[in-house]
Amino acid sequence: MQYSNRVLNTPSSFIRNILKVTDAPDVISFAGGLPNPISFPLENLQEAINRAIDENGSKIFQYASTNGYLPLRQYIADKYNRKHDLGITADDILLTTGSQQALSLLSQVLINPGDGIIIEEPGYLGAIQAFTMSEPSFYPVTLEEDGLNLEELKVALDQPNVKFIYTVPNFQNPTGLTYTAERRKEVYELIKDRDIILVEDDPYGELRFKGDSLPYIAAGKSENSVLLGSFSKTVTPGMRLGFIISKNKELMRHIETAKQASDLHTNIFSQYAIYEYLTHNEYDTHVQKIIELYDAQSKVMLEALEEHFPENVSFTRPEGGMFVWATLNNGMTAMEFFERAMDVGVAFVPGDPFYTSKKDVNTLRLNYTNSAPEVIRDGIKRLATILKDAEIVQKS
Repeated sequence: MQYSNRVLNTPSSFIRNILKVTDAPDVISFAGGLPNPISFPLENLQEAINRAIDENGSKIFQYASTNGYLPLRQYIADKYNRKHDLGITADDILLTTGSQQALSLLSQVLINPGDGIIIEEPGYLGAIQAFTMSEPSFYPVTLEEDGLNLEELKVALDQPNVKFIYTVPNFQNPTGLTYTAERRKEVYELIKDRDIILVEDDPYGELRFKGDSLPYIAAGKSENSVLLGSFSKTVTPGMRLGFIISKNKELMRHIETAKQASDLHTNIFSQYAIYEYLTHNEYDTHVQKIIELYDAQSKVMLEALEEHFPENVSFTRPEGGMFVWATLNNGMTAMEFFERAMDVGVAFVPGDPFYTSKKDVNTLRLNYTNSAPEVIRDGIKRLATILKDAEIVQKS
């Protein structure tokens, strides 16, 4: 059987593969980017589902329009206009099967084989996987504490056939870093006069537990802006409901065509159910409870890292979101560390799949949102023992 180069050159998801192992009850997993299930509003969602069926009948089981349920799109537009003053309408929004589909649709619409994509390094592995299917040329730009490295960005922008820049400006996956207000302005100044799409993927933006909310880089300012959002991190990931926001009418028309070819429309049952939930509950109050939960869990992990990890391991201190990014400065690769960690029943994601070309890196991602405080402490202690044992071996 002859398979396409697209699929042969696309890596399988490291996280999806190791989740099969980390489902074991005796494994402490910091691997998946999973919301804490205690944050799911089960009773309110059940009420919303029942109300959706009672009030709409067979409509929620029928085929629907490609761009999505109009009242839900209007709700999203109103929310973003109220919070971010974007000046968007429901027609500027297309509902997708999670943000992951949005990534696939963008690359299908914009990328021919060999076209350029500028991506953060390290970058979100799900985006790397989705984009690879379109056979692009990746131009990675180092993500620093305050955002993209500007000198590297200038060089990348001058590469041939660059079609779009992919960013996660708030509590980035995998690093947990957030672009500063100043760096956002600087990035915008570099791109504002170029015919290049800037994608701001923002699944974590509402989960801020420290500092002030910041304006987007280009959303609300440029027609070449694309903003991605999702209800996966604040309501439920299982309903797979995300959205694309852009005032670029031509781009949105092509995305709608690609969506039609992909799956006709996003699950309409989920759209009605989420809308009923959002319009009959205090959404902001619910999100605040998640923020408080994740704030507490992040503090436990950071305190455990500070107490138990050796000084030659550095790590980020996120202001929100779900992840801490650690760097080993002891000569050990993250893959070697991962293999030893699995021997003591702890899983994380080594940094390799977050890079488009680097291997055997010394970085790794830790998720704190899906583990109880005592489990976080136990897992970090186990990892610290491996690192300290490695130090003893090096000195002997």
